[in-house]
Amino acid sequence: MNLGPIYFSMEIIHTISTLQPYINECKARQLQVGFVPTMGALHEGHLSLIKQSLKENDITVCSIFVNPTQFNNTSDLANYPRTIASDIQLLEKEGCTVVFIPSENEIYPSSSFKTLSIDLQDLDKNMEGKYRPGHFMGMVTVVKRLFEIVQPHKAYFGKKDYQQLKIIQFMVSYFKLPIQIVACETLREPNGLAMSSRNTRLSTEQRKNAEVIYRALLNAKQHFFTLSITQLKNQIAEEINSCKDFKVEYVEIANANSLKPIIDNEKTNAMAFVACFAGEVRLIDNIHLS
Repeated sequence: MNLGPIYFSMEIIHTISTLQPYINECKARQLQVGFVPTMGALHEGHLSLIKQSLKENDITVCSIFVNPTQFNNTSDLANYPRTIASDIQLLEKEGCTVVFIPSENEIYPSSSFKTLSIDLQDLDKNMEGKYRPGHFMGMVTVVKRLFEIVQPHKAYFGKKDYQQLKIIQFMVSYFKLPIQIVACETLREPNGLAMSSRNTRLSTEQRKNAEVIYRALLNAKQHFFTLSITQLKNQIAEEINSCKDFKVEYVEIANANSLKPIIDNEKTNAMAFVACFAGEVRLIDNIHLS
């Protein structure tokens, strides 16, 4: 494939057999490859990852693939927003080099393709792992598969999905993959709501009221050293639950590295995590407390 115009037009690629020769030629020319895996429905949070990759690499590949193996709820999979045409426009505008849009058969070529089964050292036991069983094995399976296909030097993930980020870092270390994982800050809407593809499913009122999530986390940070862990968790839950249409699924305060729940005399390197529903839409967020 001719790489002459790569800085001026975006390649849209659907197959591994087309993408891999392209990547191989890039590497033969000593070009550094950055990778941003997504499930589409792109927003400014995704685009901030693209921008970071463009700054740090010669080539930026963005994948769009709604991975069925990481959804434990079939209606959630069915309702996940799919906006390929507008996603392509956004990526072109940012100057992304390649968008890889594979089919499910391209990623999982046969029914015998097996989901990974590795010991994640309890990183998957709490929070999202507890409430979305099977989610993380499905996620690490597709991310490892995409890493094998794209073979990037760097890959970019947002801190909003912090548990996912830590599990991907562990997976890369476990398999000794020569990839640097770059953690990027959470982007927020003007009212503090963490940017997410799911936000498009919120009503106008829900979107406005969703400011309660980040506000509750900020209040917890302010009172972190004066309240007990139980009091902090209750405070976050009560503040969010007091908002119309909002219902907390879990609140956890955990160590930022091990993701294990912390106790009152271990208030170092702590983060607060929350998952809640706004109507039918599930939202997550987190904040560093210390």
